[in-house]
Amino acid sequence: MTWGVLEAGCDEAGRGCLAGPVYAAAVILPDDFSHPLLNDSKQLTEKQRYQLRPIIEQQAVAWAVGIVDEKEIDGINILNASILAMHRALDGLAVKPGAIVVDGNRFKPWGDTPWLTVVKGDGKLANIAAASILAKTYRDDAMMKLHEEFPAYDWNVNKGYPTRAHREAIERVGPSKYHRMSFKLLDETRQYTLDL
Repeated sequence: MTWGVLEAGCDEAGRGCLAGPVYAAAVILPDDFSHPLLNDSKQLTEKQRYQLRPIIEQQAVAWAVGIVDEKEIDGINILNASILAMHRALDGLAVKPGAIVVDGNRFKPWGDTPWLTVVKGDGKLANIAAASILAKTYRDDAMMKLHEEFPAYDWNVNKGYPTRAHREAIERVGPSKYHRMSFKLLDETRQYTLDL
């Protein structure tokens, strides 16, 4: 995709998690950027993602990360929170893009900048792939820190995603202050409810 202008790729990480913030990144790559490993972050190993992150950061025209925490997610829902995180990442860019490409099929205008959604764009466009890697690695870093505070949930392994071990820990000890209370924290037969 080429607009003949600086184009920012956007992607998020953590949308399907039960706990922690959602992260998004915006990346503007130079036209001649290429790397043999660059791909959708989900297709890469953790080692490959962390290997690529400094390369992307050093060679990008501009990059930034946006964060929306679990309280905001509960207040505005995860779709709006994911888009807000992308807007915050775009706000953080040192260079304003002339166009935006976004992974997925949902976005909201960011100022008057033209934009396009691309389903599975993180496997098709380098700037979206780069954004997916930054969003994923920065979110993983955050969940590793939160794991130190709440080790019962194994966030160092599951990063907040709804694994069986994660749900069993919620059932055993209850939710933490970082859990998204608007999400189904347990399965249908053992739904956790709060007395508010």
